[in-house]
Amino acid sequence: MSFEIALVFGIIGIAMLLFFTERLSIDTVSILVMVTFMVTGILDVKEGFAGFSNYATITIGAMFVISAAILKTGLLDTFIQLMNRQAERGPFFLLLTIMLVSGLLSAFINDTAVVALLMPAVIQMGRKNDIPVSQLLMPLSFGALMGGVCTLLGTSTNILVSGIAEREGLPQFGVFEMSKAGIVFFAVGIIYILSIGRWLIPKRKSSSDLSESTNLGNYLVEITIDEDFEQLNEPVFKQSIFKKLGFEILQIVRADGKKVRVYPNSSIQVGDLIRVTCEKDALEKLEKEKGISVKTELEWSQENLTDEDQKIVEAMVTPQSRLINRTLDSFNFRNLLPEMVVLGIRHRPGLVDNLVKKTRLNPGDILLIRAPQESIYTIDKKNDLLLLTESKAKSINKIQSILTLLTLIAVIALAALNVLPIAVSAVAGAVLVILFNSLDPKEAYDAIDWKVIFMLAGVLSMGAALEKTGGAEYLGNLITENLQEHGPRAVLAGVFGLTFLLTNVMSNNATAAIIAPIAISIAENIGVESRPFLMAVTFAASLSFMTPMGYQTNTMIYNPGKYKFKDYLIVGTPLNIIFWVLAIWLIPLLYPF
Repeated sequence: MSFEIALVFGIIGIAMLLFFTERLSIDTVSILVMVTFMVTGILDVKEGFAGFSNYATITIGAMFVISAAILKTGLLDTFIQLMNRQAERGPFFLLLTIMLVSGLLSAFINDTAVVALLMPAVIQMGRKNDIPVSQLLMPLSFGALMGGVCTLLGTSTNILVSGIAEREGLPQFGVFEMSKAGIVFFAVGIIYILSIGRWLIPKRKSSSDLSESTNLGNYLVEITIDEDFEQLNEPVFKQSIFKKLGFEILQIVRADGKKVRVYPNSSIQVGDLIRVTCEKDALEKLEKEKGISVKTELEWSQENLTDEDQKIVEAMVTPQSRLINRTLDSFNFRNLLPEMVVLGIRHRPGLVDNLVKKTRLNPGDILLIRAPQESIYTIDKKNDLLLLTESKAKSINKIQSILTLLTLIAVIALAALNVLPIAVSAVAGAVLVILFNSLDPKEAYDAIDWKVIFMLAGVLSMGAALEKTGGAEYLGNLITENLQEHGPRAVLAGVFGLTFLLTNVMSNNATAAIIAPIAISIAENIGVESRPFLMAVTFAASLSFMTPMGYQTNTMIYNPGKYKFKDYLIVGTPLNIIFWVLAIWLIPLLYPF
C-alpha cells in the first residue's frame, strides 16, 4: 500500500468517525474532507471542487425546487384526503395507504419533503382514530425510502451513484432503469410491514395530557409579587432576579385577574401572579428572595399556560434547520419566531426537562411552543421547524397546480426519452416553476437544502480521491480475493451487505460515494459488467431501516413516534436481511453480469 492510499484511507476513516459521532454536521465534515484532500495535494483544485459542478449535484438542487413547487400548490392534499378516508376503515387499510402514498410520491419528489408534508396529517389521523402514532410513522418513513428506489429521481443517492458512473466513463442511469427491481423491493417491503412488521412496531400512545407528554410538571412555578419586592413597576428586561436565576416568564396575571402578554417592557406590579419555568436549584433560591411568594407543583395545562388567543403546539426541528447544533440562547429564538415561547424539548436521547435554552438541538427534536393563535401558522412558513399538532389546508391555484404538475411530467419524460440529460431537464423545470409563479426566486433558493448540496460536493471528493490514488482498486482487490472463488453473486452479496451496514451508521450519500468507485473496480477485477454492482450500492445505500440516523426520514420520525433505538433494530434488521437475500437473486436477474 502506497503512502497516498494510506493517507486517503486515514482521512476517510476520520470522516466516517465524525459522521458516526455527529459532533460536526455532515456537510461540515464533507467540506472539511474535500479541503484536506486539496491541501495534502491528493486532489488538485479542479478535482477538489468538481463536486459542485457534477451533474448529480445540479440535478438534486433543481429537484428540490420542483418538489417545493409541487408541495406549495396544495396538489398533494388530495392524497391526505385519501388517507383520511382509509383511516375510517381501520389500521390495516390506513397503513397500506400510507405506504403506497408515501412511496408513490417519493418516487418522483424528494422523500424528506414527502415525509414532512404527510407526517402532521398522519399524526392527527392516529390521534383522531385512536391508533398509536408509533404504528404509523415508521411505515410512513419506510414507505418513502422504498418508493425512493423506484426511479432515478427518488433520492439524491440514486442521482449521486449515476453521476459517479458517468465520471468513470460509464452510462448514466435511466430515469426508470431502477424501477424493475425497485418495485419488487417496494412490494416485498409492504408485505413485510403489513404482516410481520406490524407486530414488531411498538404501540406507544401519545398522551393528550400536556404534563404527561412533556414530563415537565415539577418546573412550572407560580410566584406572587408582594409590596416589599425590590423592583416594583420595572419592566421584565430589567428584573435582575429573573436574569440571575434563568427564569422564563410565561404569563403575568394582574391582581384584577387580567392576563397580560409578556414582553420585555411589561412591568411587574404588586399583586401580580407570574407563571415561570425554572430549574429545581433556581426554585430553591427563589424561595429565599424577599417580596415573592412561591407556589410549586403547578399542573402543566393549556389553562395555566395560555390565555384565550394562545395555544400550545409541537414543532419539529427539520433536517435543514438553522437550529441544528445551536442552542435557543445562541440562536435567539425570539427573533426567529416573535411572541413564541419554548416550554420544553423532546431530545433524541430522551426528554430535556431543564436548561431548555442551553440544550443543543438535533434534527428531529420536538419543541413544545406556546404561541398566539394568529402566529402559529408562521411556523410552517419557516424551513427551520415543522408544525406537528396543527395543519392548515393550502389554497389551490388550479392553473399554477396544473402547470407545475405538467412541468414535473415534462422533466421526467424528456430525461426518460433521452431528449435531454436529466440535469438539463431538471434545471429547465426549476426555471419554469419560477416563471409560472409557483415559487418566487427567494422561495426557490430557500427550497434548496444547501447542506445536502455542500455535503454531496464534499463526499464526491472521497470517491475521486479513492479512484485517483488507486485506493478503490486496492479495496476492490481485497474483496475479490476473498469472494471471487465463490462467483460474482457472492461478491455482489459482499458489496450489498457492506453498503447497507455502513449506511446505517453514517450518511447514505457518503457511503455511496465511497463504495461506488470500489464496486466499479471490483467489476473490472472479475471481468463482469459494473451495472449490477452499482445497482447493489444504490439500493443498499437507500434501503436503510436499522437505525434512526441511517436516513433523514428515520431521524424525522424518531421523536414524534416516541421510538427507541432498539425499535429500529427490531423492525429494520429483518427487513434489511430480507432485502439482502432478495438482492442477491434479483439484481443479477434484472441487471446481468
